[in-house]
Amino acid sequence: MIGPKIIEKLRIKSYGNEKRVRSFWSLLLVKDYYQVQFNPESYSFQYENEYQGLQGINTAGRTARYSLTRARTLSLKFIIDDSSATAGLLSGAPSIPILRNTIEDEVNDFLKLAGQMDGNLHEPRYLRIEWGDLIYDCRLQSVDVNYTLFSRNGKALRAELDTVFVEDLNPEKLAKLSNKKSPDLTHARIVISGGTLPLMTHGIYRDPAYYMRVAQANKLNNFRKLRAGTTLKFPPLQDTDTSK
Repeated sequence: MIGPKIIEKLRIKSYGNEKRVRSFWSLLLVKDYYQVQFNPESYSFQYENEYQGLQGINTAGRTARYSLTRARTLSLKFIIDDSSATAGLLSGAPSIPILRNTIEDEVNDFLKLAGQMDGNLHEPRYLRIEWGDLIYDCRLQSVDVNYTLFSRNGKALRAELDTVFVEDLNPEKLAKLSNKKSPDLTHARIVISGGTLPLMTHGIYRDPAYYMRVAQANKLNNFRKLRAGTTLKFPPLQDTDTSK
């Protein structure tokens, strides 16, 4: 008989490097993840494009000229609750003091793991959120902590954490995501057998006339005989174009 499916708890893993690779000893010696008590009911992503805000004087409008795409942000809320103390409070029965982490301890554990500056990195740690199909490399941007329930002596029994994480992609992933092919960016190409500089220049700039500028930028003595396997740099178009 197949039992009910167990829903895994959301985990926030912490790393000491942008590639999010752990050493063997760190796995043994350090608890480098935070697991929520109750899974969030929902989470949301925000995607944002930014456009230049400049507009000419005495004009009725402006062209929305693209500036950049900001990293997407993830917003989620999770709850930290002292269940045993909460049950006693709601029933009117006195809570029995036992040794356990307080709500403040739990909040501080999360902040230390995700938000505070790491002494070795001199910045907050790199994070990865895992929950079902959600795998999100990020850094903590902000957190609002709201204490909502208290014992008779004023001790916090529940905290709601409204968190915002900003996506943090390593350079390899970012380059693949951007997929930039514009001639106003620096490109690097490997010479293939039979490749010519005018042909490669046409492929980058859509104009073979810039091949002499590329030859100068790469300090080529003989651009007519390119060696296969050589990497050539094609600088931004404005850096090569001094005559047009």
